[in-house]
Amino acid sequence: MSHSNIAIFVPHMGCPHCCSFCDQHTITGSVSVPHAEDVRRACEQAWDEVSDRSETEIAFFGGSFTAIPRDYMTELLDAAKPFVGGEGFRGIRISTRPDCIDGEVLGLLKSCGVTAIELGAQSMSDRVLEQNERGHSAQAVYSASKLIRQYGFELGLQIMVGLYKSDIADERATAQAVLDIAPDTVRIYPVCVLEGTKLAELYRKGEYRLMDFDTVIGIAAEEAAAFSAAGIRILRIGLHASEEVGSGLVAGYYHPALGEIVRSRMIRDIIEKNIPDGCSRVEVRVGKSLVSAAAGHKKCNREYFEKRGIGLEIIPDSTLDSRQISLGGEVFDCV
Repeated sequence: MSHSNIAIFVPHMGCPHCCSFCDQHTITGSVSVPHAEDVRRACEQAWDEVSDRSETEIAFFGGSFTAIPRDYMTELLDAAKPFVGGEGFRGIRISTRPDCIDGEVLGLLKSCGVTAIELGAQSMSDRVLEQNERGHSAQAVYSASKLIRQYGFELGLQIMVGLYKSDIADERATAQAVLDIAPDTVRIYPVCVLEGTKLAELYRKGEYRLMDFDTVIGIAAEEAAAFSAAGIRILRIGLHASEEVGSGLVAGYYHPALGEIVRSRMIRDIIEKNIPDGCSRVEVRVGKSLVSAAAGHKKCNREYFEKRGIGLEIIPDSTLDSRQISLGGEVFDCV
C-alpha cells in the first residue's frame, strides 16, 4: 500500500527559532493560517477522493506544531479527530521540533487522536545544529524520540543533507544515529537554499559552499538504502514540487524528480556492487514501477554502464513486488 497525506500547513507558527534554512512561507506555499473549518473542508473533500482511507493520514506540517498555542492546537485536532478510525482515515500525523516535546503535550496529543509524530532532527551533529541555528542538541532528538515511543506514537525523523558546515563524515554519522534510534519512518531532504534565509546570505557571500549535486545524490542514496534495509519506511526524498519553491530557490538540491533520481542511484549502486568482474552485459529484472528508475533519470544508468563497457538490460518482472529488483537470482528492495 502507498502512504498518502491530507496535508494541512501551519506556517511558521510557534517556532522559537529561525533556522538558517527556514522560510516556511516559501516551503508551504501559504501565508494563511488554517482553522477548524479549513481542516473539516480538507477532510471532507478527501473523503471520497482518496483510493484507500486506511492508508491516508491527516497531517499537520509546516511549523512546530506542539509549540503553537494550546487552544489553537486543540481546535485543529478536534476538527480532524471525527474523520479518523473505523472507515475513516488512518490517523493524525504532526511534525514538530525535538525540544518542543514533553509528557504534558504528548498526553494531550494522545487524547486528541494523534497517532504519529515526526521530529525535525535535520542533523545529529551538535556543531552542524549550532551553525544552522537550530537551538537544540542532538541529545534532544534522542530524548524526544524515546519519550514519543513510550507514549505509543509512531515515530518519524526528518533529516537534511548538505547543511552549512556539514561534511560527508557528519552525514554518515547522522545516518548512523537515525539507524540507532530506529524510527518507523524517515524523510530525507537535500538542502534547498531559499530566498530570505540566512543560508541565502551565506551562499551569496561565498561562506556556504554546496557539495556538488552528484555527491549529495550519492549520500541520499546511501542513506535511503541503509534505512530501507533496516525496515525504516522512507516517506519522502526532497521537497514537494511547487511553483513557490521553484521561484524562491537560490541554490541547492531541488528537483521535481529528486526522489526518482535518488532511487536510480540506489539501483545503480546495487548493480555495481553485484556484477562480476569482466562482465560485459548485465540483466536486471525489476518490479513494474522501477523500469524507469532502473534505466536512470534521462537514462543516466544505461549511459554510466555503457561507458564502462557494460550493456544494461532491464526486464519487467511481474513476480517481483513493485519496489524490488533481481540481479543474478538475488532480490533487493528499493524505496
